[in-house]
Amino acid sequence: MSVRLSDLPRYTTATVQRVEAAYSNDAIAQRLADLGFVPGESVRLTATGPVGQDPILVQIGFTRFALRRTEADRVLVEINA
Repeated sequence: MSVRLSDLPRYTTATVQRVEAAYSNDAIAQRLADLGFVPGESVRLTATGPVGQDPILVQIGFTRFALRRTEADRVLVEINA
């Protein structure tokens, strides 16, 4: 079952399915791919911000990234069983 990274429950590990570009030549989607949000990579949501749960803190490997919810909405993941 695919969900958006922004909807992933805290402390849940998932596998990146794809990054959706909002429009052609989407710089944010390209930057997410450059950072390692590529199909097959394992990702974990580790924390959320206090107000509106923005930003969110995600981990890929040993690297952590703070993403806005609008950025995380572009990443589709599959929750690991």
